[in-house]
This record gives sequence, C-alpha cells and structure tokens, in this order.
Amino acid sequence: MTYPRTVSLRGKSIEITEAKRAARVAEMPEIDWIGDRDLRDKVIDAWVAALEAHGFTQIGEMKPSGNYDSMPLLTGTQCDHMRSVCRLAVKTAEEMAGLFPNFRYDRDILIAGALCHDIGKVWEFQPDNVQRWKADRHAVGFPSVRHPGYGVFICFAMDLPEAVAHIAAAHSAEGELLERSLENTIVHWADVTFWKTVEAGGQFATTDTWLDGLTGGVSGKPKSAAL
Repeated sequence: MTYPRTVSLRGKSIEITEAKRAARVAEMPEIDWIGDRDLRDKVIDAWVAALEAHGFTQIGEMKPSGNYDSMPLLTGTQCDHMRSVCRLAVKTAEEMAGLFPNFRYDRDILIAGALCHDIGKVWEFQPDNVQRWKADRHAVGFPSVRHPGYGVFICFAMDLPEAVAHIAAAHSAEGELLERSLENTIVHWADVTFWKTVEAGGQFATTDTWLDGLTGGVSGKPKSAAL
C-alpha cells in the first residue's frame, strides 16, 4: 500500500500516515513478527483508524482491564495485555509444533489475531460511550455492543482476513456459541491464562477510579476480572 492514504471508519475520514503507522509499531513491536507484508500493513492501519475514529491517540490510553467494568491492572496498560497475549500464544504454538511433528498452524494469522483480539475495546472502553450507556441503560443496552462484536466490524471494515475477524469475534464468551479455529483456540487460552494469572498473582488494583468510579457495581456482583 502507498502512504499517506485515507480510509473511512464510523463516518470519519482518517488519514493514515507513515508517522502514525510508526507510532503503532513502536507501541506494539510484535506487529513486526507478521511475515506477510500485506497483513502486517492491514493490522497497523486497523489500529491507526480504530484509535483515531474513537478519540484515542494510543492503545495504552484505554483502561487496562478485561471489560470496561472489571478491575484494572495494578501496573501496565491495555497494550501490555495484548502484547502479552500475543507472546503467550506464539510460545504455545511453538511448543506444540516442537512436540508434534504434524502440528500445523498459521503463524501470521495467530499473531495478527492476538494483536487485534481486543481491537473492539475502542468502542466498549470509549468514555463518552460508557457515560451515555450508564445514563440510560435501556436505550441501546449497557454496553450496546461488547468488544468482540465491535472488533469484527473493525476487522472487516479495514479488510483484515476472516480468520482474524473470527479471533476478534470469538476469543471471549461469544466463542462458546461456535467452534473456534486452531489459532483462535490458542489466543483464547492465552487470554484466559493472562487474566487468571493476574488474578491469582494479585496483580489487579484494589480500587477502580476510572471515570470517577462510574462503572463500579454495574454488574451487581463483586468486581472480578472478566475475559
């Protein structure tokens, strides 16, 4: 692809420049692990467009939690979570490939899917959206769309492969309603491992001050990590 180029997302015209692309790779260096140049470009561009269309300048600006109403990490960012899931997924696949001679997986799809599995959080974690949903839960729901569903929209809108959209769609609870691909299965369990290990290791904050505590008690249950 040639840059700069302009894309449209959610009715907003977004110019994708080399500087914006470099910033995304700097924040998420694992993008460079994707061998296929076209897929790598699409992952970068999807993040540039997704962030800008929803008022973010970097992934790390989003609340570092599994869901908008779950406890945040004690330290680290939302981007740290996605990078860790990617590394865990790659290590898992490499271990299985080393153990089983006939084990085959698509490394590029695995990495792209891991790095984009939570791309829909730009919608679910957007402060104006959360405040709007909280003000009237019955208007469009609370939230109106969870991040897996919105991630599908972004993936298809930015021309990412169906296999990557599938990982965004079904890495969480929504995936219990279908059969996950191999790469999605690996990402799903890497995601589960991340949050469960954070919980067991005491790495969640004890208080949630995001939006002045606006989302506290939303579920009506004790706060815990949600996948």
